[in-house]
Amino acid sequence: MQVRARILRAAAIGALLAAGLGGCTSIKDHRGYIVDQALLDSVTPGVDNRTSVERTLGRPTFVSEFGRKDWYYISQNTKQRAFTRPRTEDQLLVKVAFDDAGNVSAVSRSGMERVVRLNPDGDKTPTLGRERSFLEDLFGNIGTVGAPGMGGGAPSGPGPNGS
Repeated sequence: MQVRARILRAAAIGALLAAGLGGCTSIKDHRGYIVDQALLDSVTPGVDNRTSVERTLGRPTFVSEFGRKDWYYISQNTKQRAFTRPRTEDQLLVKVAFDDAGNVSAVSRSGMERVVRLNPDGDKTPTLGRERSFLEDLFGNIGTVGAPGMGGGAPSGPGPNGS
């Protein structure tokens, strides 16, 4: 009977450990364009145009709004651990530039060197002007609205604007 109790206790502890460690695994995710290297390599400057690029690579992730209408294909692999934000593990950015006639003029690729990790300071946002305390914010306007000589007095004439 003692052996059976030990086996059950060990199995229960093993199940608890497995359940506890299951929450520590990271979640991997893919975002954006699904890269096919052979198709990317087939896009040739001077040979392809907008129509052939769209047929080969599909619609772009986005098109530049200003200047030339370059096409961008973005692919990201992210990893997220428990209770944290996703972090980019791998990225591919493909830029297809077109000339005025709509033919491909250049194809450029970049990777993780374009990823910037920002760590903003969450304490305060710097603003212009003087710093006021909570009580100054709460009671700061008492007596300033409608004070004589400040332009906030009662209208002097019979009309709504004092005329």
